[in-house]
Amino acid sequence: MSNSQPDLVSNRRATFNYEILDTFEAGIVLMGTEIKSLRDHGGSLQEAYVRIFDNELWLIGCSIAPYRFGNVHNHEERRQRKLLMHKREILKLKEATQEKGLTLIPLAFYLKDGRVKIRIAKAKGKKTVDKRDSIREKEDTRKIQRALKNA
Repeated sequence: MSNSQPDLVSNRRATFNYEILDTFEAGIVLMGTEIKSLRDHGGSLQEAYVRIFDNELWLIGCSIAPYRFGNVHNHEERRQRKLLMHKREILKLKEATQEKGLTLIPLAFYLKDGRVKIRIAKAKGKKTVDKRDSIREKEDTRKIQRALKNA
């Protein structure tokens, strides 16, 4: 999924800790100061996850820093935020997450037509051995690239 603007906030550990199976785009319900803070890249998705309650998607554990120019009406940093998707998409995700080992994780916040969107993924957790294998593969490709560059 390519978008013209770069990500406002991304979850860089997601590809290391999880095997990404499929990605989806969702809207997110934010307050005014949260949007301003995200435009300043003031957020973190490291400990965040997505849950389905009463056929609604909720983003839990996401941290959006308080807006530095905000006043007493600033937002709460770690509140639960509702995600917006079509009901049939939510039902598909609910069915998929009932499989053993599958979960929904947020990958990135980005802007699309002036609105903040979130990219979520259906993912499966990696075991420690898998993580070591992916590190080994990255190191091997780096060595090959260096050898080709120096040759």
